[in-house]
Amino acid sequence: MISLSGVNKRLGSFRLKDISIEIPDGYICALVGQNASGKTTLIKMILGLCRPDDGTVVIDGLNYQEAESEKRIRDITGIVPVNELMNSELSLLENGRCYGRFYSRYDESIYMEYLERFGLDRKIKFGKLSKGQKIKAQFAFALSTDPKYLILDEPTANFDPEFKQDFLNVIMQFMESGKKSVIIASHILDELDRIADYLIYLDKGELVYSGETYKVKLLKQEDIIHVEDRKYGTKALVVNHGYSKYDGALTVTVPTLEEFMYHYSKRGESVI
Repeated sequence: MISLSGVNKRLGSFRLKDISIEIPDGYICALVGQNASGKTTLIKMILGLCRPDDGTVVIDGLNYQEAESEKRIRDITGIVPVNELMNSELSLLENGRCYGRFYSRYDESIYMEYLERFGLDRKIKFGKLSKGQKIKAQFAFALSTDPKYLILDEPTANFDPEFKQDFLNVIMQFMESGKKSVIIASHILDELDRIADYLIYLDKGELVYSGETYKVKLLKQEDIIHVEDRKYGTKALVVNHGYSKYDGALTVTVPTLEEFMYHYSKRGESVI
């Protein structure tokens, strides 16, 4: 489990404010929010790339305060960042051998298999790749280390349409054991709608919502979160545990993440 408790972090004029969340094992977590909402800062906290001013970050019962614990956390964590981590002057094969020695379960044969699957030449220098290819290479490497936690920061923004489906297939395969977790930070919400079963929603450094998405997608009339009266009808976001109480006069649909973010951010402002 990944757990953050009372985490605060100030970076210039931006502040991540009092974040407390728990991400259980076995979930695909969508980390969503507008640009500058704090998604990348939160990821850096989880990865230990920056430390909180206040609060704690605990991963599998381990924290970054002890050197041995930090080493163990990094060994079970795979990362595909926005920024490039690999050496531009080394080939993909050489990069794997260079960085793979820091992971106890790194498997070069798996790395090579993913490079081939993603259409990448193992002999090409990392610096010669396009932005999308670089992300694919780092994705292949992260998978080859057999992480328990796979963390991806805006991974699909530079993918071609054909690869996006394969990317989602790989994520689902990664999750098959039921013991691993994926955190995907993205502003492209329609892609996450298809696979995410846990949601963290940030806005201007504050936690708006965290929890399983089925609590968002199932409807229950008495648990109205936000309702809005429009020209051609009323639309509401409500919580439900079944459809049996609804009659044919109501149209029930599963909200997209974008719809959820819109209505949830306006909770308490309902006008009917």
